[in-house]
Amino acid sequence: MFRRMFVQTGARLGGAAPFAAQQSYHRRVIFSSLSTKVKTRIPALQASSQILKLWQQAEVVCFDVDCTVAKRDALNDLAQFLGKGDEVKAVTAAVSNGTMAIEDALQKRLEIMEPTVEKISAFIKANPAASRLSPGIKPLISELQARGVQVYLLSGGFRELIMPIADELNVPRENIFANRFVYSASDDDQKLSFPKIGVKGFDRNEPTSRRGGKPEAIRRIRALQGVHTVVMVGDGITDLEAIEETGGADLFIGYGGIVYRDVVKEKSDWYVTDFEELFQALPRLKVAMVGSGAFASAAMQMVSLNAKKKPLFRDRVDMYVYEEEYEGGKLTDAINKLHSNPKYLPGVKFGDNVFANPSLEDTVKDADLIIFCAPHQYMPRICKQIQLKTKPTAMAISLIKGIHITPKGPALMSGMVRDILHINCSVLMGANLASEIVPGGLCEATIGSHSYTEGQIFQELFDTSFFSTTVISDVEGAELAGALKNVVAVAAGFADGCKLGENAKATILRQGLYEMKLFAKGMHSSVKDETFFENCGVADLIATCYGGRNHRVSKAYAELNGSKTFAELEAELLRGQKLQGVLTSHEVRMVLESRGWEEKYPLFTAVDAIVRRVYEPKHIARFREIAQSPNSRLPIMDEEDDSPGNVAGINSQQVAAGTTKP
Repeated sequence: MFRRMFVQTGARLGGAAPFAAQQSYHRRVIFSSLSTKVKTRIPALQASSQILKLWQQAEVVCFDVDCTVAKRDALNDLAQFLGKGDEVKAVTAAVSNGTMAIEDALQKRLEIMEPTVEKISAFIKANPAASRLSPGIKPLISELQARGVQVYLLSGGFRELIMPIADELNVPRENIFANRFVYSASDDDQKLSFPKIGVKGFDRNEPTSRRGGKPEAIRRIRALQGVHTVVMVGDGITDLEAIEETGGADLFIGYGGIVYRDVVKEKSDWYVTDFEELFQALPRLKVAMVGSGAFASAAMQMVSLNAKKKPLFRDRVDMYVYEEEYEGGKLTDAINKLHSNPKYLPGVKFGDNVFANPSLEDTVKDADLIIFCAPHQYMPRICKQIQLKTKPTAMAISLIKGIHITPKGPALMSGMVRDILHINCSVLMGANLASEIVPGGLCEATIGSHSYTEGQIFQELFDTSFFSTTVISDVEGAELAGALKNVVAVAAGFADGCKLGENAKATILRQGLYEMKLFAKGMHSSVKDETFFENCGVADLIATCYGGRNHRVSKAYAELNGSKTFAELEAELLRGQKLQGVLTSHEVRMVLESRGWEEKYPLFTAVDAIVRRVYEPKHIARFREIAQSPNSRLPIMDEEDDSPGNVAGINSQQVAAGTTKP
């Protein structure tokens, strides 16, 4: 007596409508119809520039498994393991050569083998996934994944035999399209105390169980992921089908490293026998850094290290350095000689592949990845200066912690880059005191990116053994947290300078985190609460309020009871670095006043009132009372002087009326 049952072994893509015909336009632009292509095609042993471009711009790469990703056909190996190798191999050959229908062959092989769960488990244990992989496939897939390319496994084989390979390659199991065994439980064997589970067939609803299954799978991937450029890599006739139907792959790369088939070679867009050829054809990205202060120099440790050792990047990294005199010579010459920045971060070495460049335009020219790490007040001018010099395909990331006031209100640095340069801009924020970012240390940061692919690329650029990153999609939340914590750090500095104690400081940090989150969500409804529990939120706040430059300068200001200006202390204590918290407090105050939010943000309001010398630093202990006082709104004490907080006389009325000048 038998009863049939289906065993679900993982999540599936299913039920998606076929992708619209026009979505396959990439391949259609390059090639004519399939029938014409087959008649006139010369085997593409050398890839044309158009083929290389498609490969290099692939968003998804689908690999066949048997005799492509894996050295052998897993079902044949299972048959050999079960003593039925020759019989099953003959059936497999008939499918690969196109002389037997897939459905018929699948059922025939299962009937010959009579596999059970116990036998399948024994086979998998005896044949570890790592030993089954084709030469060069693991580094190729790892490199694609590092670039944010999604990898799928499409196979006419069986899911249970493929899952260990997917795990070995770090391919998510939901990215497997393969057949599923249909199991039956038999209790006829009186010697067993539990039913014997055997394979009686396969699930015919799986697309890979029939002809045309691989293009159908690709259509489902397109519909689910919204991607445009899909590449199929395989060795057999069923893999070729991926480009023969609308909505299938845009490019077919035939692989002959294990099994050679004339028809596959003849009809391939590109034919390779070594995965190293595909690996070497991947583009190497040119990296440029705009900025050379302490944090830029600290970040260059990770960037130069990864650029040198990872094939994703070109070795050389250009760093824009504002030319200054240093010990009788040029700062750029000193940096290029010492491989460190002796003025802003002395003693911290970065790679000899870094080139300090005094030309901003030359630094970013032809760069694929642009890192912005300059004082935020200079960013409008920088962006306008390089507007016509950046590649339209470039990707940017901002390490800058500040906001900018425009006629439309507050602007984030990432938004400014997108608006002026018309390229995507991610952000990197976190508890990153420059002097503490060193090999052997412990540091982490948060990358915010609207693009999964770009977030993965920047993670590859910054991740090291001493600096780890996580990627989130909340760009606005991460960036605002990075900017606003500098205002809280000013308050913490006042508290420490006035010796108000740890209770007071803890209160300031708690209120500061609350106002940071409230302000960010008020500016952007997409901001997520959980962002403030990432490193870019509470961790950055703590580090900055105990050891950052804004805390150090505001503490000195409080200790001197305002007898020296912030501009004087900035020059004296920061050795050319810029103080961000004072300027940001002014910019935040303009937004609060323009919207009538002062009482909702008592700490932010009080900090700016003290910075403008309406109140003394000791009054930070009464920040709630200050926010209630009309005196906190008074534009007192030289708002147009040369202090770091100078905002050129822009006031909240101008912000509200849209009359400020960017």
